[in-house]
Amino acid sequence: MNVAGVIAEYNPFHNGHLYHLRETARLTECEYTVVVMSGNFVQRGAPALADKRVRAEAALRCGADLVLELPTLYAASSAEYFAAGAVALLDRLGVVSHLCFGSECGDVKVLGQIAEVLCHEPARFRAALKESLRQGLSYPSARIRALGASGVCALPEDCEGILSSPNNILGVEYIRALYRRNSPIRPVTLCRAGAGYHDSCLPERQIRPKDSPLPESACSALALRQALHRGKSLPRLSSHMPPEAAGLLAQYMAEHKPLRPDDFSSVLYYKLIAEKVSGYERYLDVSSGLSDRIGKHLRYYTGFEAFCDMLKTKNMTHTRISRCLLHILLGVEKSDLELGKREDYVPYARVLAFRRSAAPLLRAVRQRSDLPLVTSPANARKELSPEAERLLQLDIFAGELYRNTARKDAGRPVLNEISTPPVIL
Repeated sequence: MNVAGVIAEYNPFHNGHLYHLRETARLTECEYTVVVMSGNFVQRGAPALADKRVRAEAALRCGADLVLELPTLYAASSAEYFAAGAVALLDRLGVVSHLCFGSECGDVKVLGQIAEVLCHEPARFRAALKESLRQGLSYPSARIRALGASGVCALPEDCEGILSSPNNILGVEYIRALYRRNSPIRPVTLCRAGAGYHDSCLPERQIRPKDSPLPESACSALALRQALHRGKSLPRLSSHMPPEAAGLLAQYMAEHKPLRPDDFSSVLYYKLIAEKVSGYERYLDVSSGLSDRIGKHLRYYTGFEAFCDMLKTKNMTHTRISRCLLHILLGVEKSDLELGKREDYVPYARVLAFRRSAAPLLRAVRQRSDLPLVTSPANARKELSPEAERLLQLDIFAGELYRNTARKDAGRPVLNEISTPPVIL
């Protein structure tokens, strides 16, 4: 069985994602495509624009066969642990033959060379990294500088330039995670086309020819999110999305608001005030220095995003601060990451959506994988270890908090995260 794996956020699902799924099927000649998708909170430390089930159904209607949730512990983590968790999930399914991802350079060999150096960390690289950190650079910046300056012969000449692009960075981390696991999964990359990851430009109209889902004017997910947050109507943006995805998002937004970090400002402030005396160092990624700064600046708190700007420093970016505050909000602790590592990162595979026609794929997973397939968290508790249940509980809490915040009509009860079934087509 030839099965391709894809790691995504689909925030929201747009024409570039459709292109990626179609190219994945073409390049790998796969029979099925499995997507590992972030849940209701994403890697930059922010809520997703729309609920995970809406995004999972969009993926299903546009070519995916099975969508699994990347546990919250990894979905809102640094690139290293985001990749480690997602790759572990694909690897432990026992059926995935390829991992296909987009990158700015489009050369899997070059990305593999960089990943190999990061896995083995030769002496020249370690020395250059230490010097860069001594100069006050953040760890990600220091690592990029060290790779460019270490003179390791296996590295490409434009190493710093390659690692200045976000999808290249993730691609390196995916391959690095595969190397560390000694996984048989084969990495495949396609060159990212259209707008860049951080490009907020939104063309007025995008033509979507039938034979090519990605014209050169394709916009980024960031551009779509910003347009929606500015109040631009979804019908005016629909040319940038497959019709199936645009329709699902329109139905969702009729009853829910598109979320941003500031929608959680009050809840975060309560959490920070309640724990000010004990501090915040136990939470994932929060250093003692950051914990002290949070306590000292708390009296100036006006909102989630503004607090990130207030706390950021030369070696701590807005995104990293946002992830730290999100970990505090969701109760994700350093001990949870250690627990995850002891459990080989993912002790379960939570199903968000699947096609009935993919029944042979699900049978193969049940036969070859050592992971329980979770379709109902309520029932899963009977077969999960206490450690696995702790990680699942983080997902459940994140889902409940998200849904309650997103609904427009506060007079209606929120859907229950524990009992809501997967999407089946």
